[in-house]
Amino acid sequence: MKKITKHSFFSIIYEDDYMLAVNKTSGIAVGPDRWDEVKERLDNILSRLYGKLFMVHRIDRDTSGLVVFAKDLETHKQLSKAFECRLVKKRYLAIIHGRPVWKETSCDLPLVPDGDKQHRTIIDKYRGKKSLTQFRLLGGAGNYGIVEALPETGRTHQIRVHLTCLGHPVVCDPLYGDTKPVFLSSFKRGWRGDPLEERPLLARLGLHAAALILPDCQGNSLSLEAPLPRDIGALIKQMEKTSGIR
Repeated sequence: MKKITKHSFFSIIYEDDYMLAVNKTSGIAVGPDRWDEVKERLDNILSRLYGKLFMVHRIDRDTSGLVVFAKDLETHKQLSKAFECRLVKKRYLAIIHGRPVWKETSCDLPLVPDGDKQHRTIIDKYRGKKSLTQFRLLGGAGNYGIVEALPETGRTHQIRVHLTCLGHPVVCDPLYGDTKPVFLSSFKRGWRGDPLEERPLLARLGLHAAALILPDCQGNSLSLEAPLPRDIGALIKQMEKTSGIR
């Protein structure tokens, strides 16, 4: 069994005898998809390298960040129950369109997954399941903001839908916003580069699963953090320089 700490699709954040936590890149599915054929999946790659693993939860294909796998069925059962019972605290970082007027807010609109022909999650006050996300504005530059998202429920695309309903969709979101890349010229005043040669700072979904706090198999609290990927990190750095915040 080959064990590695870094791979083109992931890096290892934490490992013990019971579980494995990785920081995955954007663009690879965590597991099987009901609607799209997935040729390469994170669960299959990890199982080939680390032996049989059991998927505890998932994040969107285009979202980067933390994903946890169990090494045995009993651990899988315990961790899955912790997620279902909302004993796991999740923290995401999102780059959004617009500069919110609020410093903190929440969204509790009920959600129904696979609600239309594009298999998007939709708001439905009659059929929707209870959903709640807390948001905090961290900063911004130009017509873009940086927010922290704390989902208290785990509905499909929950953060993306709630932010869209608040009027601030995640950047580069093909389902709930638009796919336009984020360029430095779009928020830096006095930018003097060549528009024909400028490369985007971010050209994929601006959402990162940054941290998890969950109970481990000994009943202790385990805190996990996934470093920012290079593209989102570079964008945030430029936004901070432009706005003068740190």
